[in-house]
Amino acid sequence: MELYLISTILAGAVIIPLAVKTLFPYLLIDLLYFGVLLRILLKYVASRRRRPPFFALDRFLEQTAALPDKPFIVFGDETYTYADTDKKSNKIANALQSQPGYEAGVTVALFMGNEPSFLFTWLALAKLGSPVALLNYNIRSMSLLHCFNCCKAKVLIAAAELKEAVEDVLPSLLEQGVTVLLLAKCCDTPGIESFSDKVEEASDAPLPRSLRSHVTLKSPAVYIYTSGTTGLPKAALVNQNRFVSALAVTSSYGVTSKDIMYVNLPLYHTAGFLVGFLGCIEIGSTIVLKRKFSASQFWDDCRKYNVTVVQYIGEVMRYLCCTPKRDNDRDHKVRLAIGNGVRAEVWREFLNRFGNIKVLEFYASTEGNVGFLNYAGKIGAVGRVHFLHQKLFPYILVKYDTERDEPMRDANGLCIEALKGETGLLVSKITDIAPFVGYAQNEEQTEKKKLRNVLKKGDLYFNTGDLMKIDKDNFIYFQDRVGDTF
Repeated sequence: MELYLISTILAGAVIIPLAVKTLFPYLLIDLLYFGVLLRILLKYVASRRRRPPFFALDRFLEQTAALPDKPFIVFGDETYTYADTDKKSNKIANALQSQPGYEAGVTVALFMGNEPSFLFTWLALAKLGSPVALLNYNIRSMSLLHCFNCCKAKVLIAAAELKEAVEDVLPSLLEQGVTVLLLAKCCDTPGIESFSDKVEEASDAPLPRSLRSHVTLKSPAVYIYTSGTTGLPKAALVNQNRFVSALAVTSSYGVTSKDIMYVNLPLYHTAGFLVGFLGCIEIGSTIVLKRKFSASQFWDDCRKYNVTVVQYIGEVMRYLCCTPKRDNDRDHKVRLAIGNGVRAEVWREFLNRFGNIKVLEFYASTEGNVGFLNYAGKIGAVGRVHFLHQKLFPYILVKYDTERDEPMRDANGLCIEALKGETGLLVSKITDIAPFVGYAQNEEQTEKKKLRNVLKKGDLYFNTGDLMKIDKDNFIYFQDRVGDTF
């Protein structure tokens, strides 16, 4: 009898896990992600409760105190530790304070490419309590002027190589009384002041916290421009609260302080700035900064700098897969790729060619209030539906009429939920913990992204403009984009 009992227990110990794995193949990974979501929520709540208010800059200052001699930014042959970066930003902040036309707290537009000075300058402005508009360095003339005017900036700081682009719009800037600073040691253009020479002479003494005492969690931190499929770019207002939530979410990516992240996506956009720059600040890791993406140099850079984490968008993956095959394609230390927009066939080819790299695909938008993380690694999916996630950030897929370019509604005027396996428009409820701040100086476009009377009269949702589909295993897939969204 005892032998039979033991045999039954042993058989159960083998059969039950197999049965659970067969019937619920994602149960374990869902439970693990449940723990991750709880940690993110607790971290976010704890950060919001800190007094005085805790911002991304404060996390950088914490890391500088803890890791002063650790490399923070590697750019070509240049290396800057956390302490170096802190002092460089102090010099820029002190130089700005002495600059006529600048007052602590006013909005400043940053017109620069990927280089260390971009990061130094943003940190300097954060220390002065100034919101920063991150201008796309590729735009010119009227588009440049439009983007500048969206955020009502009082100061423009530009890289030396962008001098001609600034001169094209200089008369309009001077008419508005804008202070224009060029990161060069001298400048002979009337109306443009050289700034690098002032920075060199400035003190690297820390800035008093009182300079940013006016900043709250609702204060604008940066303006990031989203290009619609029609019309001029829109300035998405990203506030300090969004930064705090971004820092909390970063911990779910699996990046550690030992990692070295390769950032070749533009710093003026969400992926490079929030995931790359702020992500490394949160974790205390090292950034290998590249001026721009190069498919031919990508893996050589990864080998040279011992990169362990890379960023991508779908086209980056495709370009890498289109390069000529080499014997050393798998000779690297990259273990994790974080990004979005990669097609399933490119994803498979990337793994087959470049080795066992974990691809962490996610879905999010600069101004949006909902996101997904493909924590299960299902090729082709942008994420996995999780009940806790949906409880915290209520979202729904609603049936969409592509002919009329609007959601379908029932006899009561409410939206109709799409069934599993059906394509529907992703909309997310606007709440205190999932807000939609909108676009600067563009109330019309802000209002167009709001969807009312979705599940009941009077409710309010954010319209992502993205058509999605959820399969029987609760994986969510991007299908198409509609409206003025890009």
